[in-house]
Amino acid sequence: MSQLPIEAVIPELLAGIQRSPQVILKAAPGAGKSTHFPLALLKANLVEGKIVMLEPRRLAARNIARYLAQQLGESVGDTVGYRVRGETRVSANTRLEIVTEGIMTRMIQHDPELNGIDALIFDEFHERSIHADTALAFSLEVQAALRDDLKIIVMSATLEQDALQTLLPMATYVESHGRSYPVAVRYQALKQGEPLVASMEKQIRQLLAQENGSLLAFLPGAASITQLTQALGDLADDLDVCPLFGQLNFAEQQKAIAPTPNGRRKVVLATNIAETSLTIEGIRIVLDSGLERRARFDLKTGITRLEQVRIAQSSAEQRTGRAGRLAPGVCVRLYSEAQLKQQPVVPVAEIVQSDLAPLALELAQWGAQEATDLQWLDVPPAVAMAQARRLLHTLGLMDERMQLTAQGKAAHHLGVEPRIAAMLLTAQQLGPVHLQSALALAALLEEPERQVLDVQHSLHRWQQGKHSKARPMAQRATALAHKLDDGFDLRRVDSTLLAVVACLAFPDRIAQQRGQHGQFLLANGHGAFVADDQPLAGSDALIALDLMRGHQQSSQIFSALALDMVQLEQQCPHLFSEQERVDWDEKAGRLVAEMQWRCGQLVIRRQALPAPNQQKMTQALLNYVERKGLSVLNWTQASLDWLTRVRCAAEWLPEENWPDMDDEALRHQLSDWLEPYLAGISSVKELNKVPLMDALITRLGWPLSQQLDEWLPTHHVLPTGTSKRIRYQLGMEPVLSVRMQEVFGEKSTPLIAKGTKAIVMELLSPAQRPLQVTRDLAGFWRGAYKDVQKEMKGRYPKHVWPDDPANHSATTKTKRQLNS
Repeated sequence: MSQLPIEAVIPELLAGIQRSPQVILKAAPGAGKSTHFPLALLKANLVEGKIVMLEPRRLAARNIARYLAQQLGESVGDTVGYRVRGETRVSANTRLEIVTEGIMTRMIQHDPELNGIDALIFDEFHERSIHADTALAFSLEVQAALRDDLKIIVMSATLEQDALQTLLPMATYVESHGRSYPVAVRYQALKQGEPLVASMEKQIRQLLAQENGSLLAFLPGAASITQLTQALGDLADDLDVCPLFGQLNFAEQQKAIAPTPNGRRKVVLATNIAETSLTIEGIRIVLDSGLERRARFDLKTGITRLEQVRIAQSSAEQRTGRAGRLAPGVCVRLYSEAQLKQQPVVPVAEIVQSDLAPLALELAQWGAQEATDLQWLDVPPAVAMAQARRLLHTLGLMDERMQLTAQGKAAHHLGVEPRIAAMLLTAQQLGPVHLQSALALAALLEEPERQVLDVQHSLHRWQQGKHSKARPMAQRATALAHKLDDGFDLRRVDSTLLAVVACLAFPDRIAQQRGQHGQFLLANGHGAFVADDQPLAGSDALIALDLMRGHQQSSQIFSALALDMVQLEQQCPHLFSEQERVDWDEKAGRLVAEMQWRCGQLVIRRQALPAPNQQKMTQALLNYVERKGLSVLNWTQASLDWLTRVRCAAEWLPEENWPDMDDEALRHQLSDWLEPYLAGISSVKELNKVPLMDALITRLGWPLSQQLDEWLPTHHVLPTGTSKRIRYQLGMEPVLSVRMQEVFGEKSTPLIAKGTKAIVMELLSPAQRPLQVTRDLAGFWRGAYKDVQKEMKGRYPKHVWPDDPANHSATTKTKRQLNS
């Protein structure tokens, strides 16, 4: 260990920890920051209490703890221990604890003064996990308000140094430049349409034949790794092909990491799990697809979309560095250098594109009214926070004042995802049998079987003793039951209740078949589908537990349970509502009124009602417009132009109190602005009689309507006295098209929007052909006009082309007309 590059800066690091409350360490992968530095800190006895180190990945946490314990000649759980989800190896003697999966956040929440803990280390911070960002925000507040003696150390291979030093202004900055052998980088960009797995197979075979040592290949996800593992099944006997991704069990992951026996080589097929933290022995060759799969949360559907994207430049460097740990190596990149330079320098932080419901729960428990009350490298987006709080309110965990309910506080105590916590707590209220089924489902969801759609099958295998993860699932269910002051007995789990309790966690994902095999509508209004060859594709209803949105409009369901809607209504009536609905039947050409029994946006039953009165008729027309869209209204060019000006004004003058005038807001708030103008309208055909402009102006309000014409006028008066229309387009600058002679004497570009927007001048020839586009009319007169003047004098000699256009009289006439 003494030969690791980090050794050179250990004295500087320890000195920094003595004099500063915060330390930032930048060190290349393999420098020893995750292993040698924590051990050196431990041995130096600079802190009396415990050291807690946060690792983003469970596999890394376990392996680092094992390695450090070996260096001390001890067992894991003595001086060095770890806590990961479902497994704890610590004792009263433990002085260095390696934790993951939000455990550090829960430790701070449980004891904000962090009694007995004197140092927090954030390892691999460049991965920007939401857990690391949250724990750092909490620990900075603890350090500022409660524990000025607490040491905070942030470690990273690549980091945004300026931003991090702004967040940690008291930090001592230390950099270890690392030491690695040279790596020859080759670019072999895939051709358009060339299949990735087949190309990687070909490259691997060539590299193994040409180079010595073991090979590490980076692929985007588990599916491509599995496919490539099968394709390489015929490699030589002295070659081991080892997949490495998060869903593998611990033994399979260890096989990929462990040294190979003498004389053998290894091909490791990994996701970005192998970029940092883990040292894979013997690697001399790296093959980089340049791709990874990133989860992006869709606020509109509440569903995560898994996208295959190009990696950031920092990730490419880390992948390459894996080939130069022990000897000179080679890295083949299946993309071009130009493609790499187009990518961001560092990856996007998880907190910017994740489901923030768990964070909203943490912040409410912490007592933060707003996320902005804390310090962040990236502030959680306000829109995503609002959506997260709405979900917590729907689940009964948060009240209207955005405070945790009694159930919300109990949910935080459970330490699981808010949806799962809500399911367990509500199931407990329903009775012991429901709770047993909910406990089983919670464990099954944490340990999903790959490529198993129907979770009932997983439960049956568990109950029959055939499930590969039966033991950890039983331990997890028992631990959750203990937090609820109960026990867990797999024999008491009623499989017929599994779907019912699942609806308590995912009420928005209750799904109803919509007349086509495998096609479903979710309670949140989003479409989803089950693969045709799956038995669940024929279900009338189901509850979708795991689904992913791809490039298509609807999401694919990967995990679900068949659902009996009658049973659900009997046992969970709070998920259903009665609603009187009046709508326009286009086929019949008349209004239809009915009572609907609904589950979210799903209509479960209907019952016809008597013919509607005028008020209901108006409501039916509003429903029709909302369903069909605003285009069914009588839009004139004048009303469209007016609305565009309003939307531009709202964008350019945000300080004014503009009402929301985008299509979505207008469509969902029809009763506020359109309903008063539907008096006497009794059919869809009569909608063209609605004075749409009047309705929109009323929504805007009289004062703003008057100021709109002042701030964003429809026309600009030229020096000739004539008016020309200003073109407004949302997201673009205002444009005025005018013949150049008509703006002679106009010394500078006209301004609108309280002087904040310059009109783009599209200057035309006498024949109305574009000559120049400029935002700086004065600059044009002084400069480029000279070239235009020369050309125009030859082409249009009968027109005036003065030497000083800024001070010349504007005109629409030729020289002859002027002289006559």
